Amino acid sequence: MVHLRSAITIIIIGIAMWFVALIVAIGIDADANAKWICLVGIALGVVGLRYTIRRAKREAVK
Repeated sequence: MVHLRSAITIIIIGIAMWFVALIVAIGIDADANAKWICLVGIALGVVGLRYTIRRAKREAVK
């Protein structure tokens, strides 16, 4: 079984990396597609983070 705390850490690192990529894309004036890809990566990371935290709480109750 995967430790959910380590999964949460990895997801947070992924979100941070997408945020850095968005800042770089804005800084180099990349096209709109690159910026949208970064925003979707951040959004999916947040969704995954919320899901993983809820799953961790559910498993802790058992």
